[in-house]
Amino acid sequence: MRKTGAGAAALIVSFALAAPGPARAANKEHQQIMAELRMLQEQQMQLQQLLGGLSDTLKVITSRLDDQSGTTRKAFADQKLLIDGVAETARILREKADDTGVRLSSMTQELQALRQTIAAMPVPAPTVPGAQAPFPEGAPADPGAQPPAAVPTAPAQPPPNISPTQMWDRVYADYTGGHYDLAVTGFEAFIRTFPNSPNADDAQLYIGYSLHAAGKFEEAAAALQKVINDYPGADTVPQAYYKLGLTYEAMKQVDLARRAYETVLKNHPNTIERSLAAQALERLKPRGE
Repeated sequence: MRKTGAGAAALIVSFALAAPGPARAANKEHQQIMAELRMLQEQQMQLQQLLGGLSDTLKVITSRLDDQSGTTRKAFADQKLLIDGVAETARILREKADDTGVRLSSMTQELQALRQTIAAMPVPAPTVPGAQAPFPEGAPADPGAQPPAAVPTAPAQPPPNISPTQMWDRVYADYTGGHYDLAVTGFEAFIRTFPNSPNADDAQLYIGYSLHAAGKFEEAAAALQKVINDYPGADTVPQAYYKLGLTYEAMKQVDLARRAYETVLKNHPNTIERSLAAQALERLKPRGE
């Protein structure tokens, strides 16, 4: 009986000791979960702080990019204005250079005509020693004197009435003075009088310019097209195409104007009119593109 009671007591003690074990394990697991939750909360706070800092940095970078973009656009606009001014100045200089070339060519023709006239002038007879001097005008002739032998001379060729330079200056003055009808008539006469002049294509171009300035756009388009057809290799062709585009714009024929500008871009990329035509095409783009 004593052995049986002792065994029961030991069994009860062992059960008593073993009973709190699951509760302690559950409590420990709960503490670990709480610790992990606290760590996750701390990490979440750190991430929020990091995101806030990144957002502030992004705002600063965006502001700087906007400032740089505005500065770049302004610099591009200023550069574009400068390029346009240089292009216009170069065009004016080229026109003056062309006029100078025409004047030089005309002066050369005038010099050649003057040389021919001088060569055709009668050569004075040489004075022979002992020969009788010619009678002064109004003096009585000596009946016994023999008249001097006539020296045959080539017929003199009179110089032209007007030179290409003189005619060009007169007609160009009408154009710059705003007398466009007179300018058209004068340039047409210049082409008829000097068809082989290096300035003939310029005269045809200025016919188109004059008609355009006078508001006669259909006639101006025909005159500018004549530059393209009659002088295909001249340096005035890109100018004619560009002015033709402006003329079509004035006539509200946008498709034809765009085609003229595109021809300048395609066939004359190394000219001043190329940049002008590109600007015109940008202007003709439909809104929203």
